[in-house]
Amino acid sequence: MATFGTLSDRLTETFRNLRTKGKLTPADIDGTVREIRRALLDADVALQVVKEFTGKVRERALGDEVNRALNPAQQVVQIVNEELVAILGGQQRRLQFAKQPPTVIMLAGLQGSGKTTFAGKLAKQLEKDGHTPLLVACDLQRPNAVNQLTVVAERAGAAIYAPEPGNGVGDPVKVARDGVEHARRQQFDTVIIDTAGRLGVDAELMKQAADIRRATAPDEVLFVIDAMIGQDAVSTAKAFQDGVDFTGVVLSKLDGDARGGAALSVASVTGRPIIFASTGEGLDDLEAFHPDRMASRILDLGDILTLIEQAQQAFDEDEAQRVAQKLATEQFTLEDFLEQLQQVRKMGSMKKMLGMLPGMGQMKQQIENFDEREIDRTEAIIRSMTPGERRNPKVLNGSRRLRIARGSGMTVTDVNQLVQRFDQAAKMMKTVARGGVPSMPGMGAVGGKPGASSKRGKKQKSNSGSRSGNPAKRAAENAGITTADAASAGSGFGLGAPAQPTEADLAEIQKLFGKS
Repeated sequence: MATFGTLSDRLTETFRNLRTKGKLTPADIDGTVREIRRALLDADVALQVVKEFTGKVRERALGDEVNRALNPAQQVVQIVNEELVAILGGQQRRLQFAKQPPTVIMLAGLQGSGKTTFAGKLAKQLEKDGHTPLLVACDLQRPNAVNQLTVVAERAGAAIYAPEPGNGVGDPVKVARDGVEHARRQQFDTVIIDTAGRLGVDAELMKQAADIRRATAPDEVLFVIDAMIGQDAVSTAKAFQDGVDFTGVVLSKLDGDARGGAALSVASVTGRPIIFASTGEGLDDLEAFHPDRMASRILDLGDILTLIEQAQQAFDEDEAQRVAQKLATEQFTLEDFLEQLQQVRKMGSMKKMLGMLPGMGQMKQQIENFDEREIDRTEAIIRSMTPGERRNPKVLNGSRRLRIARGSGMTVTDVNQLVQRFDQAAKMMKTVARGGVPSMPGMGAVGGKPGASSKRGKKQKSNSGSRSGNPAKRAAENAGITTADAASAGSGFGLGAPAQPTEADLAEIQKLFGKS
């Protein structure tokens, strides 16, 4: 996540230096803790949180669990990971719904924190989960706030209750109370109350929010806070907790380039869990907050579980079975390839997905240069083909390829490259479907080093196995892995994460979707 980029880089570098040491001395531990403290303070994490966090890490790192570990450096990383999870809230906390509908959810926060946009995102997510949300416009002070919520509601496909025009007109407490009654009469099972904010904390803001809370008795009060607010996060959160109190936190603008200290401070200082994280401008850019997954992202261990969940939402199971069958029987066509591209698109940004892979924090520049428009160009080429050409690319002679190039706005070379890449991709996916290990051009088997496959192949023809005297090295060589591969495998400092993709991997991924 972009917000934690700098913090992640600093921590990753600290642990990389730690891994070079076979045995850790108290001085090594103190140096590591000192670097962690600096990284957290630079990320705008509250001082009291930093002191508590580093104190626990140091105490545990100097204890027996590290001294007795086979790999002390890995154990220190594990300790940091566990303590990060703890200050982020420990366990995931879901929304609590009322036993008797409607469930009332009140939003609170400063002006500009993203309450109105979050209201639309939450409404859309609740609808996906089978609920019937109603948005209630209680921000009657900010100019055009009611109109903005109306537009957001329309985009989210949600109902809205907005009897007052706003712009200083109307009683927000009465609107909130009437909105809940309206939801009860119309059988909406969830009410989302968008309240007014201020540029700063003041008595009038707190009084109005407290009055709305008393009038509606909400089941959840969510405090929406801008992740880019920096050191003010803690004082703002404490002011709202004292004035209104809240049951959960929503981190907005978590896709920005801020240092992200708010996320590491608010949950720890207030004792209230972070329930949602807003990760973009779109109404679908909302994630349930998982402390363990967020800690993994910060430590560049990846977030495979979230990636899998997104894939499960985007891909149709029956369709996947049909494609798998086609792959196994060598009937996979460009039409199927086009359908798979569209399924991938439903998962969201390719850059975000790549960023969830372990170790990808070290390849930020390559990910940033990944051109997602290549998927559009690939689709344009395939859509310019006739159904017969998509099913059987072998019929594509010179004149057909020229027609396709003109129809898609591309060149004949682009069409040729796509057909070649499709053939390679089909062969690779067919190998996977049959339970084999795919090879990528110039890379050999996936997971190996570029060009290593051919060298190993020649070596193995003349030599059935390694003759190394070191049993571990001999086993690794016989498995087709060099000593360097074994050392770099499993990003996340030996915590069992998959191997870090290489630049060649990224290049091949992009080639599958368009020209390089």
